[in-house]
Amino acid sequence: MARPRTPLLSRMRIQEAALVLVDRDGLEGLSMRKLAQELGVQAPSLYSHYSTKEELLNDVVDRITEGIDVSGFKDGDWKRGLTVWARSYRDALAAHPNMVAFIASGPGRREEALRRADAIHGGLVSAGWPARLATMIGASIRYLVVGAAINSFARGFDADARVYQDRYPNLSQAHRLPELAARIDRDSFELALNAFLTGLEALYPRKRTDSGPVPPGPDGADGGE
Repeated sequence: MARPRTPLLSRMRIQEAALVLVDRDGLEGLSMRKLAQELGVQAPSLYSHYSTKEELLNDVVDRITEGIDVSGFKDGDWKRGLTVWARSYRDALAAHPNMVAFIASGPGRREEALRRADAIHGGLVSAGWPARLATMIGASIRYLVVGAAINSFARGFDADARVYQDRYPNLSQAHRLPELAARIDRDSFELALNAFLTGLEALYPRKRTDSGPVPPGPDGADGGE
């Protein structure tokens, strides 16, 4: 019998199946044994492509985050760079909420994540931000995005109006939140992002000699390293 022209397994096919499994069953639902069953193969077949589950997950993360856009920093406009990055970052994570915890653990040695981190930090420093504040800004955007992607505020309310009647008069319209969740979550994220960027404008160390010292950080240190 002739051998198939294309292999039954490839790294891409394994990644796709792993992501489907995580989206459906959660990160804890992914194992190499279950993944092999999904693919209709034996578990040892997977290990010829991936030696560990973590190695596989790192490639899955790269698939999820490959569309995150950090190109806005190239023209020196730090506000545009942060806005484009934050929005595309949230979109990527929100599409696969069960992967957020793994992605949020940090870039580790993932090449794509480190490339983006380098572009963001370099873009902020090139625009005039001291390195210490640039690091804090990147971290703050990450906190905002991960928090927005990991769950829905609006969907946390019950659609039954009786839950809020009488006892919670200030929440009389809370039962309507689930049906408006997508819009509320999106608009709330935009509100938080815009408020953060507006606040940064007050801290921005503009390149002029008469502007005085860079505002202190939260620990009282200056805005440098």
